[in-house]
Amino acid sequence: MQSDVLVIGGGLAGIVTALECLRRGRSVSLVDRDTPDRLGGLALWAFGGMALVGTPLQARMKVPDTPEIALRDWLRFGELGADDHWPRRWAEYYVEQSRAQVYDWLLAHGLKFMPAVNWVERGLQGDGNSLPRYHVVWGTARELTRRMIAALREAGGNRLTLLHGHRVTALERSGGNVSGAVAVDEANGKEVRLTAPVVVLAMGGINGSHEQVRAHWPQDRPLPATMLNGAHPYADGALHRLVAGLGGQITHAGEMWNYAAGFPHPFPHFDGHGLSTIPCKSALWLNHRGERIGPEPLVTGFDTHWLCQRVAAQDQPWTWHLLNWRIAAKEFAISGAEHNQRIRDQQFPLFLKETLFGNHRLVKQMAAESRHFLVDDTLAGLAAKMNALAGTNDVRPEVLQATADAFDANFAGGDKLHNDDQLRRILHARQWGPDKLRTCKPAPLQQRGAGPFIAIQMQLITRKSLGGLQTDLQSRVLDAAGQPIAGLYCVGEAAGFGGGGASGKRSLEGTFLPGCILTARAAARSIAGSP
Repeated sequence: MQSDVLVIGGGLAGIVTALECLRRGRSVSLVDRDTPDRLGGLALWAFGGMALVGTPLQARMKVPDTPEIALRDWLRFGELGADDHWPRRWAEYYVEQSRAQVYDWLLAHGLKFMPAVNWVERGLQGDGNSLPRYHVVWGTARELTRRMIAALREAGGNRLTLLHGHRVTALERSGGNVSGAVAVDEANGKEVRLTAPVVVLAMGGINGSHEQVRAHWPQDRPLPATMLNGAHPYADGALHRLVAGLGGQITHAGEMWNYAAGFPHPFPHFDGHGLSTIPCKSALWLNHRGERIGPEPLVTGFDTHWLCQRVAAQDQPWTWHLLNWRIAAKEFAISGAEHNQRIRDQQFPLFLKETLFGNHRLVKQMAAESRHFLVDDTLAGLAAKMNALAGTNDVRPEVLQATADAFDANFAGGDKLHNDDQLRRILHARQWGPDKLRTCKPAPLQQRGAGPFIAIQMQLITRKSLGGLQTDLQSRVLDAAGQPIAGLYCVGEAAGFGGGGASGKRSLEGTFLPGCILTARAAARSIAGSP
């Protein structure tokens, strides 16, 4: 099977690469390991948040963002090293081009963004996003992915070949150039030889394999005994290792964008499948004994990397979130398209209603579907359920009561006598309008009428690889001497979203979908030799 361009991987990065190559007159074979209904990969299930710089939406909300400000935030928060040449170059390219190459490009495809910019990853000491720049695709990333697939099919005609259910087992070279690949049809075991003068790798990261995650985990960071999988088992690093055999360089493989608060999917798609929550800022984050983790309390929205390390350092691989129904209805959310029905299905009146009056529907759904989401009218009753779930007697009811009482004591003297870092962070978040809509005004956990009480058992959940194959600004894979491997490109998460690790140790959040688009479009321009 022969074409001008072979794209390996049917996620967003692979789809956009194929689309842009087709539009430049090239024939494309796109081979993907998953089933046809899962074309689009993780993007099909993602929430659709994007860190974008200098957009009209920011200007409308009087957010004075510029590429210079964004790059300063990026380099500081990501802690990129002085020798991280290509990651830095990709970071610069991202902040300079995200408006034109992503925001404007998506609008031209008929996509829309929600009419608010959110402020995430602010940093524990204000060292993260100094300004709001988190844009959310209306319809979630599922709508984005479907639009891209439709555009792909429209542009393709008889110049596009799609192979589903095929696993690439080898890359081939001819005369020193990468010239194709061998794939196995997993339905019948038959081999297919795919030849092309250009091969683009878009197979995602390594975080779907816990064996790979543990093998690359930095030795100076705590590693939990168990984790959930928020990626996919096919993201196993096998093709990374094949490319390393050809001289390609894998860099920053130990840097990962995991999440600190996941729980098992009630209806898992694969073994260990987890859901990543957007943790409630007003919930108390407790250890396995029901004690508040401290001395600095864990609060989401400021530094996910730090949260993951704190959770991983606990004595047990699970933690508890203690909250009440009032908090859950306003703040509880699950990342991704699956559980953000109103945004996904573009139901704006219902979205507005649930934002203003509480998403009781989702809270009831999780209480009914997940055994890790516990509800009880009393703290003593909740403690009994927590112990039953964990199979221990670690949570003593008097300790859980004392934990709630100690927090509620902040309110005994009125608002002026608050002295708690979690409350300070909540009040700071509520200063920004979109966050205020999703964050409760501080109140006692045991406030009359706010119940029943809720406890959610959480685990660290793997998600995205921040490292990957090193690439230049044309998305060409580089060897140990920094020279391009002829005929070989890499895009999206497989390339660490550019350069083998453009985000460094921390992402400003929402850099992943745009990173897929930017690296894919850069590859297509280089392949076609066009602007």
